[in-house]
Amino acid sequence: GMCWKYLIEEEGLKPDLVVSTEPTSCRLYRGHRGRMEIRVILSGISCHGSAPERGVSAAYKAARAALAMEQLNKDLQPDEDGFLGKGTITVSVMDVKGPSQCAVADYAMLYLDRRLTWGEDADLAIAQVREYISKATGDAPDSFIVEMPNYEKIGWTKKEYSQELYFPTWKLDEDHFLVQSGIDAYETLFGKKPVVDKWTFSTNLVATTGRHKIPAIGFGPGDENQAHAPNEINRVDDLEICAAFYAMLPYSLEARGK
Repeated sequence: GMCWKYLIEEEGLKPDLVVSTEPTSCRLYRGHRGRMEIRVILSGISCHGSAPERGVSAAYKAARAALAMEQLNKDLQPDEDGFLGKGTITVSVMDVKGPSQCAVADYAMLYLDRRLTWGEDADLAIAQVREYISKATGDAPDSFIVEMPNYEKIGWTKKEYSQELYFPTWKLDEDHFLVQSGIDAYETLFGKKPVVDKWTFSTNLVATTGRHKIPAIGFGPGDENQAHAPNEINRVDDLEICAAFYAMLPYSLEARGK
């Protein structure tokens, strides 16, 4: 979503409505969970590997911290209406270092992927990580680092741009005029109501809708569970269905006075 964040915040290009064409299997989607990335840095006290009891192993802290994240993932609760489901957290990278291969490690880093359901935000997620790791390791909550990294990118114009690695959750109520206009368009074309659902993964709508509150829906060809896979396919029939839907949607909006 950084591209849309830049267009909205730096170029002043703010659309009234958005239709994402990410894969939905020609279903009408009205939300998905947000996500963020979290980095945890734990410290230990190094000593010679022949007498590890003289030190404090950051590796063992990291192991306990990773298991704490497994427990946190189990403890996370779904949103109130159950539409988006529960948030998740997983350890995606671990790195442990010490002065040498025959010394107790005094540095450990855990990188976390956190998916955020409705009602969860970055502050809550960071506080949860800090609480669970503190309990698991016995370290004081303020004695280790829990941070949200920045993402930095240089564009083809050599423009440098960055943002925090936080992508807010979004959803529209089913009675929102954009969702209802999408339902109208589908019914007009195909004589039946579409399946109204949500994505499991994240899209650029974290910027347009999660961050900037621009109403959005999703309707696209292909299947979400194949996205980014080496055997991903796209059905020609889906392309025809979606092209017709995109053409009809403005008329459905106009009929509702939008």
